[in-house]
Parts: sequence; C-alpha cells; structure tokens
Amino acid sequence: MNRRDFTRLTALMGTGMLLKLNGVPLFASQKQSFLNDIAMKSLNDKVIVLIELHGGNDGLNMVIPMDQYGNYYNLRPNIAIPQSGPRQYIPLDLTLPDNKKVGLHPDMVSAKAMYDNGHMALIQNVSYENNNASHFRSRNIWHMGVDYDEYENSGWMGRYLDHYYPGYPTTYPNASVPDPLAIEIGTGVSLAFHRDQGIPAGLSIQNPDAFYDLINSVGVDLPTNFPNNHAGDEIEYMMQVEQQSNSYAQRLKDVYTAGANSGTVYPDLYPNIAPPQDLNNPLAPQLKIIARLLSGGIGTKIFLCRIGGFDTHANQVETGNTTMGKHAALMYHISSAVKAFYDDLQNLGIADRVLTMTYSEFGRRAASNASYGTDHGNAAPMLVFGTCLNPGVYGENPDLVNLQNGNIAMQYDYRQVFSSVVKDWFGATSAAIDEVKFEDFVNNRVDYIQCKDLSTSEIFKENLWMNCYPNPSSSITTIEYYQQKAGHVEINIMDLTGRSLAKVVDENTNQGKHSIDFDFSKFIDGTYIVHLTTNGASITKKVILQK
Repeated sequence: MNRRDFTRLTALMGTGMLLKLNGVPLFASQKQSFLNDIAMKSLNDKVIVLIELHGGNDGLNMVIPMDQYGNYYNLRPNIAIPQSGPRQYIPLDLTLPDNKKVGLHPDMVSAKAMYDNGHMALIQNVSYENNNASHFRSRNIWHMGVDYDEYENSGWMGRYLDHYYPGYPTTYPNASVPDPLAIEIGTGVSLAFHRDQGIPAGLSIQNPDAFYDLINSVGVDLPTNFPNNHAGDEIEYMMQVEQQSNSYAQRLKDVYTAGANSGTVYPDLYPNIAPPQDLNNPLAPQLKIIARLLSGGIGTKIFLCRIGGFDTHANQVETGNTTMGKHAALMYHISSAVKAFYDDLQNLGIADRVLTMTYSEFGRRAASNASYGTDHGNAAPMLVFGTCLNPGVYGENPDLVNLQNGNIAMQYDYRQVFSSVVKDWFGATSAAIDEVKFEDFVNNRVDYIQCKDLSTSEIFKENLWMNCYPNPSSSITTIEYYQQKAGHVEINIMDLTGRSLAKVVDENTNQGKHSIDFDFSKFIDGTYIVHLTTNGASITKKVILQK
C-alpha cells in the first residue's frame, strides 16, 4: 500500500472532553486535587454519538403533522404516508396538544418503542437562517457552527477541544488520555472536528482491526525535514496524521479486543420492498463497533457515524405503495439500528453514559415533485436518543399553509440544539462556550437533556455535589460528596420504586469533601438509587450493579 492510499483511507479529526477549572472559590487545602477529581470522574464518562443523515432528509415523511394531514396530503399526494390502513403512520403521543401531535413513518416502530420508554426526544423544524440548500455549503455551516454568511477553518467541536486539550497533538496520547479524542466511523474527515491550526483532533477508521493492519502495512520511516514552502507544509501535515495514527493503532486494537457486544441482534436487512442497493443497513455495523469499543473501556467522548442516500429527488417511494421504498428503508435503518444499539448498551450497563443525535444538512421541500421525490428544502426534525433525556416533542408542527418559498420555516437554530450538548451534557464553562461560538444560543438552548453535568463553577454554586464510582459496580462503590456548609447528611440506597434498602450515612458532617464505601455485593444485579439530603437540598445518582 502506498502513502497516498494510506492518507486517503485514514484521517484525523476529533473531539473530546475535559473541564477547564478556574475562578472557583474553594478552600485552599482541597482546591486543586478535588477539582481534578471532579473533572476526571464526572465528565469523563459522557459520550455523544452523532449520526449524519447525508443528503438532506425528508422530515415530512419521517414525522407527519397529524393536525395538518389534509394540507400534507395535498402537497405530496404521490408520496404521502397514509393516515389509515395496515401501514398508516404511527401516532407518537396522543397526550400532546394538537399542534404537537405527529405520526412516525410506519417503519419506525423501534423509535416509537424508545419514545414510549422515555428514551427519545423529537425537535421540530431545525435549520439556520437563510439556508441555501447546497449540500456542501450547508454541511460546512452545520459543522463550522456559524451563520450562513460566515466562514471558519475550524469546526465547533474542534474549537471545543482546543479549549480543553491544549497542546494537541504534541502531548497526546498520554497516561491520562490514552484514547483518541474522537472517532469517525468511515474514511472521511468532518470539518466539525478541525482546529484553527494543525491536524484535526481525532481519528477516522472503518474498524479497529482493519485500521491496525493498515497502519502496520505502510512500513515506511517518516521524514523529519520538509521543504520550506506550501508543498512542504502539506507533507508535514500528512506525516503528523500518520504519526498520530501510529500512536493510537495498538490502543484501539487492544480496546476492541477487550470489548464485546452483549449478544443483541443488530438489524441487517430492510424487511419490505426497496431498491436492492438500499436493503442493507449501513448504520447498524457502525453502532455495533461503538458499543464494543465502549465495553472495552475506550475513553473517546465523541463518535460520528454517517448514513447516506437521503438526496431523494426521484423514486423516494415504491410505485403503488408510498410506505415502502428508498426513504422507508432509511427510516427503518435508523430506527432499528439505534434501538439495537441502546439494547446493547443497556445490557452492557452503560446506556446512561451515551447520548445519540441525528442531523441532516437540510430538509426537503413541502411539495413532492412529479418524479415521486422531493427537492432541497429548509428545516427538518432532529431525533435525540438516550436514557438521560427529557423525552417529548420540542417545537410545534410545521405550518404547511404559510410556507417560505415552498419550504418549511425554521423554528430552532441548529446551534440551540448543539448548545445543549456542550453545556448540559458535557458541562462546559462559559469560556468554552464563547470559544465554540455558541454564546448567542446557549441561553435559548433546547432543554432536552435530563442528566445535566454542571461546570465546576456551577457545581459549587449549588449546595452539594455527589459522585459514585466505579459505575457500573461489581461490589464496593465509593460515594463521594461535597457540601458547602456543615449540616446533617443522610444517604440512602433505594430501588427504582423509591423503597429504602440501606442507610449509608445519618450524621452531622462538616463542610467540605467526604467519601464512604458501600458494599453492594449482597444485592442482586440491577439499578439502584443513591439519595443524599442535607440542609434542605437533595441529590440522587444511579448506580448499576453488575457482578
């Protein structure tokens, strides 16, 4: 294999997560070590999986507005999903107000099941101002995290990582951060993970074993001197990519070998009628790799998957059956693959750590075309999956009467959705949010995350903080907490019904950091609640027991 093949098949990109700890009023004897503990123990286990729906997803055939079905049908009679019959749309939630009631595509049964379990949120009408409906430009805007008329050499995740991982890639990997900051499943490099200067922070792989074999097949010593010109800069850049790839190859292979999926069956074929090239599920193998890496102990925080085929200008549906065909297969692939992924994660005891989100560069026009397809449009829904969500439908159904040049109007800027990831899921500081360039959106972010991580300064504005580790646990679990002022502390172990099973602490304690070990070995495997109360405040944490 020559070096050109190598650089085409591998590329660095990336993301990751650490706290920048500054300006926090703590007591001198505890300050640095405790802040570092919080950084490593609270944020380091959070993971996000981004799924790019490449080509521009037809949101109106994925999420059908039930209150405007007549208008919906009139706009697209040759591709409309029926509201009655054996393959009608699936009503998502009949308890919602009429302007939020939607039907899912009939092949999204698994997504409906996740919603019913409280593990899915739907965010309506997401886009950016003045969407120009260009695949390339729109993807760049979503990845750069900027307005329609702005340009950046970096992506929003790359800027985020630059804030928390200064010096990358020179001092990475290291003992504290042995894993890639981000991994993209595939062969491309996404602009989202580019930094302002130097190589992106992360890795692009097809699978860990193939990546390891690829690295070790190159077998060429790297040059150390480069011409002092543009060509020399490009060569040096590629050499840095290769050096970083070499650094991570063995680690990825080891983690992948150590990990294992739980036995969950991932879907492979669309069970209904669609073009032959669309029957295989391209998303499921990507998610299966991620689950295995996580089970093997990888510390990577951000993963990116991609599923293509959404540019459905023609033959979006099967002739004579609008519920089947190319787009239907894509809906099945997403829904069934994500459900299998979370079943796997639940069985592995790590589902609470993982948030998954779909996005697409734009939606499709409200009206179908004569070719049984749809053309480039504007706003579209996003799906968010996880066990730490505020489930529900965010935003109202699109207005199909008052369209904007035939397009669905935007209700949420895409950065209002991504800001919640940065702020609530990863617990970013205000300084980090400014560097990411989300400061104008974070105060109006969409509140879909339930298990929020606070930045360090916010943690200590609260009355107390608590963490439990290891989690999952096989026996002994350390319960660590910090209280701002002295007072009576009570810590109980409860089951999921709220029944108290054990009292761990019931005493007056001083202000500061405390820890106590609790032995779960006499309990059966399952999920338990650690509940702490003091000074009129309370906090809870889930602990998974897995012997």
